[in-house]
Amino acid sequence: MSWFAIPPMLLALAGAGQAFAARRALRRLAATPAPAGPALAASVLKPLHGDEPGLAANLAATLGQSHAASWEVRFGAADPADAARPVAEAAMAASPTPSCFLAGGAVLGANRKVSQLVHLAAGAEHGALVVADADMRCPPEWLTAVTAPLADPATGLVTCLYRGEAADGGPWSHLAALGIDWHFLPNAALGESLGKAQGCYGATMALRRDTLERIGGFEPLLPLLADDHALGAAVRGLGLRVEISPVIPVHVMHEPTLGALWAHELRWARTLRLLNFPGFLGLGLTHPLPWALLALLVAPGFWTLGALAIALAARLALASGVDSSLGVTGGWRRWAWLPARDLLSFALWLTALARGKVAWRGRNYRIGPKGEMVEDAR
Repeated sequence: MSWFAIPPMLLALAGAGQAFAARRALRRLAATPAPAGPALAASVLKPLHGDEPGLAANLAATLGQSHAASWEVRFGAADPADAARPVAEAAMAASPTPSCFLAGGAVLGANRKVSQLVHLAAGAEHGALVVADADMRCPPEWLTAVTAPLADPATGLVTCLYRGEAADGGPWSHLAALGIDWHFLPNAALGESLGKAQGCYGATMALRRDTLERIGGFEPLLPLLADDHALGAAVRGLGLRVEISPVIPVHVMHEPTLGALWAHELRWARTLRLLNFPGFLGLGLTHPLPWALLALLVAPGFWTLGALAIALAARLALASGVDSSLGVTGGWRRWAWLPARDLLSFALWLTALARGKVAWRGRNYRIGPKGEMVEDAR
């Protein structure tokens, strides 16, 4: 066997072990019961941008929470004519939950989502504030589960992981959802179980108003791409805990083209690279199948073929374990997408090793050394 095949083969075998560990970590997380109380009065802040597929169902799920305390939902869009507005207004009219829609508001910084959060938080009625992305479809117990831990003064922020679901029948949305389920979710669960991830996941972030005030509000996050990470770091800087709730909402994915999928996931990958470059390098271990294929290509033979078999078995075990833990059906029809999804994830990881621009909401940005966003007009 060629010496050049040994490094990728060893990476493949190490990655296979990592896959089994990630499978076990996710199964533990999914089996953990979500807290059922105490119920805290809460304001849900939900910035909107465009009428993406699944939006009506997502908003209805947010408004349909089973929460024993007083609560409200505050929707907002920067443009009063945003296509999400009539969808939100229809959902509000169909629900008894106290809610409002805030249209317009000055753009306060490069991160337009954070700009909306500043405006939404200003009029929030309750002491617990919950940031929730528009593309999240949350189970009925979600609001109680993410706010109950805030009753402990030592807990500063509660966040949660999420799984993926395609918003349409297209292949790119399907691949995007599989990337969440088979890469992000189990790897993040493993990192959190080892105490290494130190995550704060922007799809759900719950904190007390007094905690937000102690870190200066949302305003310090306005220039930053990784606003969620910065918020978590600021809360930890106060000496408070950031907790991961075991509730797992659904991230509804809509990617109409391969280019849209690539741009979206490359932004995520480059954000991770920016936050922790050594950790991002370590993500190379999460791609055992491409490493095994590379080893086999360099030196076809018994040992490299065996490494490929082990890598494929580990990835299939992870995929099936995730699906079983989340109650997802599909079986082999779904798992047949695994090689394509893994090769795509590997290509994105390789591409993101180099610094570059990111695309977000139709705009291109350069990222400064401190994570600040600078719009690139070219």
